[in-house]
Amino acid sequence: MAANIADAVPRLTRLVPRLRGKRIGVLGDLMLDRYLWGTASRLSPEAAVPVIDFAEQSERLGGAGNVAANIATLGARVEAFGVVGNDEPGRALQKCFRGASIADKGIVADSKRVTTVKTRIIARHQQVVRVDQERREPLRCETQEKLLRLLFAALKKLDALVLSDYDKGLINDDFADRVLSAAHQLHVPVFVKPKTSRLYAYRGARAIVCNAKEASFYVTRSLAEEKSVEEAGRALLAHFGCAAVVITRGEKGMSVFEESSPRHLHVPATSFEVTYARVGQPGIEHGATGRQVFDVTGAGDTVLSVVALAVAAGAPLADAAMLANTAAGVVVGKLGTASVSPQELVHALEDIRR
Repeated sequence: MAANIADAVPRLTRLVPRLRGKRIGVLGDLMLDRYLWGTASRLSPEAAVPVIDFAEQSERLGGAGNVAANIATLGARVEAFGVVGNDEPGRALQKCFRGASIADKGIVADSKRVTTVKTRIIARHQQVVRVDQERREPLRCETQEKLLRLLFAALKKLDALVLSDYDKGLINDDFADRVLSAAHQLHVPVFVKPKTSRLYAYRGARAIVCNAKEASFYVTRSLAEEKSVEEAGRALLAHFGCAAVVITRGEKGMSVFEESSPRHLHVPATSFEVTYARVGQPGIEHGATGRQVFDVTGAGDTVLSVVALAVAAGAPLADAAMLANTAAGVVVGKLGTASVSPQELVHALEDIRR
């Protein structure tokens, strides 16, 4: 069944202000996204690579931190939970949280770990290379218990919890089970982005959000046609033991499967092109042919964020998915990890009706 987003626009527009003020917890692998900006006008004589003339450095929340930033930008009250190293990137990351008005009391600094840093070198708005600094060993028992104590103390005040796994050692079977059990007892819905290297059962989760490549990995077959996508969605519902599965499919939009519904919902992708400078602005002309920058960095985080926040605000999952699809369409027009504001989201919805 295909969703008619144009008909749903009035309803989705009324939903946007209801997102404000919801209390959302984000638990997961926290990362610092560091950007080195410059210009490139010549090749190195040492190798066939550009020489970047450095201009400035900036830092943003990455990983589960980007999920938290997406939710906070839409007006929710966000609490972050995770582990960083007792190092310079860890302190920079916590500064980013405070700058985004995200509560960081649930972040544990562990001197035995290093903070994950992803450094991107950008020249003329194009990413030249990315350098990752990270370690993936499991948390020490005392660190895990401290983190869980902080989470459990805050859980009863939350409207929803997002669990975002980037395979950096934070989440394992026992950890996920304890989190989901505690949330279930307090009737707090949990939204999960799993990692392909492990296939936990997230029994009791309100929704699992993954992309088509991840879904294909989970079911060990290609998702080349609509029937294979539907079979994969139903298989993942059964495996994860969750109420719903959302599969993001890039230019093909997304597919939503609910345990309570025999038919899945297909949400088509935004089809019109806009110039990079005008993404999310009013009065976008659908026939525009200017340069469109597609950067999928963090687009899945946006979908996870908006789905969780919209459901916490009382929306049915179908409406949450349509709103998330619209938000992701704005974010892929921005360079690097990015988020969408309520105003941009409303403008994007208005553009759909034109």
